[in-house]
This record gives sequence, structure tokens and C-alpha cells, in this order.
Amino acid sequence: MEMEKGSRFKSICVFCGSTSGRKRSYSDAALDLGRELVQRKIDLVYGGGSVGLMGLVAQKVYEGGGHVTGVIPKALMPQEITGHSVGEVHAVSDMHQRKALMARRADAFIALPGGYGTLEELLEIITWAQLGIHNKPVGLLNVDGYYNPLLNLFEKCFEEGFITPGFGQIVVSASSATELLRRLEDYVPMYKCVAPRETWEMEQLSYSETPNLNMH
Repeated sequence: MEMEKGSRFKSICVFCGSTSGRKRSYSDAALDLGRELVQRKIDLVYGGGSVGLMGLVAQKVYEGGGHVTGVIPKALMPQEITGHSVGEVHAVSDMHQRKALMARRADAFIALPGGYGTLEELLEIITWAQLGIHNKPVGLLNVDGYYNPLLNLFEKCFEEGFITPGFGQIVVSASSATELLRRLEDYVPMYKCVAPRETWEMEQLSYSETPNLNMH
């Protein structure tokens, strides 16, 4: 029997697609990540859907006895929740509230493969780290090199002077869930943020929570 692992994180927010993509490896990675979270006793915070990679990672954590918190705008519930929802679901008014609540509930962030929505969530949370709004680790689960083009774009930004080199340390990347979580556990912020956290009005991270739906 595999021994349970500990973690310095109580919960991790996972950004990922509401579809499964064309490769089986994407689904396998979502399930592997779910298993790793269960083994390390880390709760899951995610976008609240029951479809695509979202549904796979949430179901795996829930079946393993982990706590699952989904945050979803009311307008997306018909599209992203089919059948039974997973765990505790918070319905919010818009995407801004979704991201704020997810960020507040999490100790770290991981992006699985996904599309526009995943990229938008990922880039905003990276920007918040750069600006000093949070200092939580941000990881890319780079399945089959999915995020190589984005990492190359970041390198281009450094080369052309649009991102200072120190901010390259914000993002941690690995091809497997086990390795990524190990790197996130070891992560220590080394960059100097644009403005200290205490100088921000933290409205974007302090939306009042709506009553959860307690759906199972």
C-alpha cells in the first residue's frame, strides 16, 4: 500500500479545460493530478464543472475522500455542469468573482491543458504574483509539451525587455503531477514584486461568498 504524503498546502486551485482535448494523455494527467492531491491530503479548488478535464480531476479527488470546492458563474452552470455536480459548489455572479474566490481559497495554483479560459485564469494569477497581490506558487502541468509555446513566448518577452528576468521565477513547470507538486512544495519566491501586498486594496480577493449549493 502506498504511503500517504504530506504537504505544506491545504488546498490547490486547478485551472483546466471544460473539454478533455484530443489526446488521452491530457485525461491521464488530470487523473494523476487528482490522485496526487488525494495522497498528499490537499483539497481541490476548481471551476466547478463536471465535464472535461475539470470533471475528471474533481471526481478523482472526491472519490479519494478529498474536499472539492467548485466555483462557477451562474450563467455557465447549464454548460459546465451535466448530471451531478462534484463536492461543494459556489455559484457566483461573474468571472471576476469566480477567480477572486478561487484565489482566496487556494494556497497554490496549477494549470492543466486548456483553452482561452484556462489561459486567461493562468495569466491573471501570474500577473497578480508579479504585482505583489499574492506570493503563492503557480505551476504548469506541461503534458506532452502542451505549454512549450507559452513558455517560449515568455522567453521571448524576457529577450525583448517586456518582462524582467526575475519574474521568470513566478512560473514552475513539470511534465508530471508528481514532479510538479514536488517543485511547488520547494518553491520560494525570489523575485521582487511590483508593489507589496499591503499596499493593494484587496477587493479583488475579498468578494463576499454566496451560499454554496452543497451539491453532490
